[in-house]
Amino acid sequence: MGHSMTSIVRLKLSLLICGLGVFVNLSASSAEAIKIGLINSYSGFLAQSGDEMQKGIDLYLKEHEQELPTGVKIELIRRDDGAVPDTGKRVAQELIAREQVQLLLGIVGSPIAAAVAPLTQQAKIPLVITNAAGAAIPRISPYVVRVSFTLWQQAYPLGKWAAKQNWKTAYTAVSDFIPGHDAEGAFTKGWNDAGLQMLGSVRFPTNNPDFSPIVQRIRDTKPDVAFIWVPGQEQATAALKAARDFGLKQAGINVVSTQDLVPDEQLPLIGDEAIGLVSSGIYSTAADRPANKAFLTAWDREYRGKAIPDFLSADGWDGMAAVFDLIKATNGKFTGDEAIKFLSTWKTANSPRGPISIDPETRDIVQNIYMRRTEMKDGKLANIEFDTIPNVKDPWKELNPPK
Repeated sequence: MGHSMTSIVRLKLSLLICGLGVFVNLSASSAEAIKIGLINSYSGFLAQSGDEMQKGIDLYLKEHEQELPTGVKIELIRRDDGAVPDTGKRVAQELIAREQVQLLLGIVGSPIAAAVAPLTQQAKIPLVITNAAGAAIPRISPYVVRVSFTLWQQAYPLGKWAAKQNWKTAYTAVSDFIPGHDAEGAFTKGWNDAGLQMLGSVRFPTNNPDFSPIVQRIRDTKPDVAFIWVPGQEQATAALKAARDFGLKQAGINVVSTQDLVPDEQLPLIGDEAIGLVSSGIYSTAADRPANKAFLTAWDREYRGKAIPDFLSADGWDGMAAVFDLIKATNGKFTGDEAIKFLSTWKTANSPRGPISIDPETRDIVQNIYMRRTEMKDGKLANIEFDTIPNVKDPWKELNPPK
């Protein structure tokens, strides 16, 4: 009896020790997992954009995971904002309070990023924006850094370029939310600075707009140039189909835009109407840069036949590159303040876009802006870069210094 009691005690003790061992090991492994809250639009009118961005993020993680410091891994905790600001704010609160993430990453829509930004300051948790382009967003919180672009970076130089083409009159048509307003304001300023005339402007709904009356109005107004801005993807195809149906080219009206009207993955669907269209942008699959070729090789391994990358994919890739560099520099141990300090001065020469850096004054991206023309290349439509404006800071912040 005494012998069996001793055995039971020993067994319980060994089980307890084993249990403690498992507990200790679990604690150690979870302490080494860096939790990143990924906020993306998996549904709603920005879902296709969200998918392009997600593919870039996932691809970087898969290609570079082995470079993480020994014993460190990344846990991506994904949440869908549904392209709705209130939902974005709620999932951000959940990621911060319940999941206790160390970083936030992602966000397609500017209104969503604007809703999330104040939470980052309260929690002292950095947000790395990989798309949302509203110029003022980093000013909302000192814990926001953006690795994507602003519409002012692209549309302002495009307005200046348009003003040099012997065109005298212009018209703008944009999607009615933050990035559309920024694009409209930037193109208009670039155009008006040259003393040229703006004949009118129109804003259309973000969800399922009918482009026929918009394009009809442009046709009736007869400007020399029409700047049309849509939130990319299927709206780009719909807008340019309407431009074809109403014969804007035949009427001598030149359509220009930022990269959002001719995203690389939509070009096969848009077709010949895109040929000759001039746009300003940060990324094209046709770009002849070694880092872009390496990116496209990795992309084809993973997604060939399923998806064509675009600027959102490159932005997602670069956002993960910044996070990886932070983790490598700190061996995975950092506070929110240390993280934002590192990210505010991050730079790389190895982006598919060309050299990029963060301006520590504004925590916003500095990058080349490319003027591109959509042309046939090797039997496929492509956005061919014909001019480079190097190291462009966000012009809006320079024109509107903090009060």
